[in-house]
Amino acid sequence: MSIVRDSIDAMPDSPILDVWRVARDIPDCLSLLAGEPDVPTPKFIRDAATAALEAGRTFYTHNRGIPELRAALARYLKRLYGVTLEDERIAITSSGMSAVQLICQATIRPGDTAVAITPSWPNVMRAFTISGAKVEETPLALGANGWSLDLEAVERACAPGTRLLYVASPANPTGWAISREEAEALLAMTRERGIVLVADEVYHRIVYDRNAAFSFLEIARADDAVFVINSFSKSWAMSGWRMGWLISPSGLSGTIEKLIQFNTSGGQEFLQHGAIAALDQGEHFVAEFVGRCRTGREIVSRRLAAMPRVAEIATNGSFYAMFSVEGVTDTHAFCKELAREAHIGLAPGVAFGKGAETLVRLCYAKTAPMLEEAMDRLEAHLTL
Repeated sequence: MSIVRDSIDAMPDSPILDVWRVARDIPDCLSLLAGEPDVPTPKFIRDAATAALEAGRTFYTHNRGIPELRAALARYLKRLYGVTLEDERIAITSSGMSAVQLICQATIRPGDTAVAITPSWPNVMRAFTISGAKVEETPLALGANGWSLDLEAVERACAPGTRLLYVASPANPTGWAISREEAEALLAMTRERGIVLVADEVYHRIVYDRNAAFSFLEIARADDAVFVINSFSKSWAMSGWRMGWLISPSGLSGTIEKLIQFNTSGGQEFLQHGAIAALDQGEHFVAEFVGRCRTGREIVSRRLAAMPRVAEIATNGSFYAMFSVEGVTDTHAFCKELAREAHIGLAPGVAFGKGAETLVRLCYAKTAPMLEEAMDRLEAHLTL
């Protein structure tokens, strides 16, 4: 008899992890699997954390993050979106996924339904399942102009019993970004039906036609049942720091503090000083990094367009390319084959839920030479 809950035993590993297990044992495998850049955190951020560590900032701290970091985040969001946030709505979390878990623990009851707009990062949907929710996937529509939101399908999915609606914008893996009009429609629907809206905005700065993607913070009232998740991982190349933030509805400060206390008891103070530097001094790095991603995007799009049987989906956000290969329906098997035979690590679309089953995801937040070599290997494999 297993001591593990049946629902956990029955939960499959992500196909991404399965491909990674193949790729990790191949010494020269070029991995475009993980959603992170191949540059280290910039020196000015590392220096701020190092200085705090040297100054002995190694003690327990406030559950919602040190006041200086919460203030820096409020300043940053004011500059970016023109919004004024009360301090009690802001919490620093131990990763973006930690913020997801806090929302699940605060809102989901066993048997609730969580509607997720897919394709989407599988870890979030697994978190809903672990919390006892039934996950209803509602895919984006895919047409000649790329991804689009099917508002009517989302509204149909949000049937009685729906507790939560999850939307990521810009999205992983699609790069799709919600428009203000679409966001207003979703917000109006969740208000009317009493549904919690969770907005994942982790890629808010990785866009190519503006300074920042639209945020639900621009339209949501403080008392709306809207949670906004974000992370330091992407825009400031801080993935290994495991730091995120959560903006909650007003009046939930005590609840969030309680949950952080019983999960992680708060984060490391010296790391939070690095995050302050990122927010206050990091605009030059964000601009450079987005430029680097733009170059990677151009390389990958140019190379994929010249490959036989390949069709890329146009996108304007995140740092991923999604494409199909004519004749490939089992992307899980295909990506393992690429790892073993072409020595390239790519993510199978089947991992991201409905709408991506026959697609492959590639992270282009990498150096130009690495991307060119990876494209050479992919093209050679497809022309065998």
